[in-house]
Amino acid sequence: MIEVEWQRMKAQDLRALAQQNAVVILPVASIEQHGPHLPTMTDTRLGYEVAVRAARKAYPTRPVVVTPVVWAGLSEHHMPFGGTLTVSHETFHAVLRDLVQSIIRHGFHDIVISNSHGGNMIAMQQFCEEVAPELPATLVATTYPAEAAEEIGKILEDQDNLSHACEAETSMMMVCESDLVDATDLGALNNPDGAGADFLKAGKASYRWRPYTQTTSHGATGMPGRANADKGKRLLEAAADAIAAMIVDPNTWAEPVDLRGEGTGGVAFHK
Repeated sequence: MIEVEWQRMKAQDLRALAQQNAVVILPVASIEQHGPHLPTMTDTRLGYEVAVRAARKAYPTRPVVVTPVVWAGLSEHHMPFGGTLTVSHETFHAVLRDLVQSIIRHGFHDIVISNSHGGNMIAMQQFCEEVAPELPATLVATTYPAEAAEEIGKILEDQDNLSHACEAETSMMMVCESDLVDATDLGALNNPDGAGADFLKAGKASYRWRPYTQTTSHGATGMPGRANADKGKRLLEAAADAIAAMIVDPNTWAEPVDLRGEGTGGVAFHK
């Protein structure tokens, strides 16, 4: 099996991958409550699993290496349920900046920040907007449920996409960490009214912060009672396929195009 895990390699192996223009996947996730049936490592475990599978799928086309997971994410909204570790936006940003700079200093130029926790999405994209213009590298921010949304939706029975400790996450954890899934009464946790992120919305298209207690009494949303391991296998493959396809697509890493021409109104652009 192709070795793609950064921490399992020797320094010279990683130097060689940099010389081969390998893509680096930097997974970001969280440690937070996932209802009474899943462990707090769920986002971290699933995000890393998807990243490693995607790297192996993409590798025949282009070498890929996966760093250890940044497990510290933005999870303030889960704090009321206990078991959650959260960091500030400033800390999250600083950790990503230092790790990305470390990767670039070793000679890598194409980096995927692969996220598996909804609470990180805005901050991750903001990070890329702030630092990408000043770095000699291309940064791509992705969240696998969004990248694989169409395929995931076809597999799930009662959800359009991932929620939290839901039909999808429970199914995938049955594959990755079955001994940590308490499946004794998953049906009792079904929460169809709390299947999405509407608890954060106001008006027609406005954002309003609320804790997760706004949408669930036990910490889970969606339909965990529909989970099974066969579904989990299909979901993991669909997610990995989507991330791998994005990595091997030449357009993902194409140089920016400058369409400005010489100038407008008789005045040249500063270049």
